[in-house]
Amino acid sequence: MLPPTIPLFPLPNVVLFPNVLLPLHIFEARYRAMLREALGGDHIIGMVLLQTRDEANDEGRPPVFSVGCAGVITHAEPLGDGRFNIVLRGIERFRITGEDGGTAYRIAHIDGLPELVSDDHRVELRRLRPRLEALLAAAVERAGAEPWFPPAIPDEDLVNALAQHLELEPLERQALLEREGVLARCRGLIELLQMHATVSGNSWKGQSVH
Repeated sequence: MLPPTIPLFPLPNVVLFPNVLLPLHIFEARYRAMLREALGGDHIIGMVLLQTRDEANDEGRPPVFSVGCAGVITHAEPLGDGRFNIVLRGIERFRITGEDGGTAYRIAHIDGLPELVSDDHRVELRRLRPRLEALLAAAVERAGAEPWFPPAIPDEDLVNALAQHLELEPLERQALLEREGVLARCRGLIELLQMHATVSGNSWKGQSVH
């Protein structure tokens, strides 16, 4: 269960998904402070996608999408000049219900959005997996690369890893994050892969899942 308030780390092009690892480089002063506070507490921060890249007219608090994903810091490497390299593991989606002021970084009031996979959904995910893998393999083949998805990864973890690591637009990833459950996300991912295959053909590429 997530705490009722968490610090936010908004970025313009990063969407975190449950049970997926995300390496980050922390260099801005306010987020160094956020990280030090998190490391002294529960190690949890919330990743959210910025709605706009222009922070100039937003007093440092530009609008963000209301649904994000909390991550726990599994590794933190302090660098000599105060910067950090960290690794987050996604743990649970959340919805922002409000924000506190008074700190250099943003603190949000949230409601957790746990994703419980029913037996029926697991059966349907297993049925859809070959279609998802076939679309992915075809896209990788068109790009002239080798298939790279690990066959032993559980179905729900594969869906979330692909949603995070495939070369999709940030808004496409955000739409997948906002899907209600992993089965809906899997269906959405299949639709996106089909669309990319039709529209962009050989120009679509994937990235490795870690």
